[in-house]
Amino acid sequence: MRPAAVLLAAAALLALTACSAEDDAKPAASSSAPTVDHAAAEKAAGIPPAPTGSDRAAYLAAIKAVDPRIVEDEEKAIDAGRNQCSSLAGGGQKLDWAAAQRFGNDARPLTDAQGKQLNAALRATLCPK
Repeated sequence: MRPAAVLLAAAALLALTACSAEDDAKPAASSSAPTVDHAAAEKAAGIPPAPTGSDRAAYLAAIKAVDPRIVEDEEKAIDAGRNQCSSLAGGGQKLDWAAAQRFGNDARPLTDAQGKQLNAALRATLCPK
């Protein structure tokens, strides 16, 4: 086979592959896409809704009392609390350690004692029993 013919054949294969990849990347149109009730799924997992108004203020104040740096990013603090509520509802192991890990980080590590305080704050505000 001549070099020009080999190049043409290779180019044709690449063109076909590109078309196939583009077709595969397009989502299939579906008129019966399943809907997911995220709020119901979160509730079933023991995750409460995000607090608003005075409930939000009370929650943030309670965890701020453990370590003020926890609430520097309020949304992250709320997400961490909602997720820790799931652990508390599920009766998981090492709950104080889990709270310390969930709310702390490498730059701001928390102790298990602080995790215990956080769990008490969570039960008093965001996720009572």
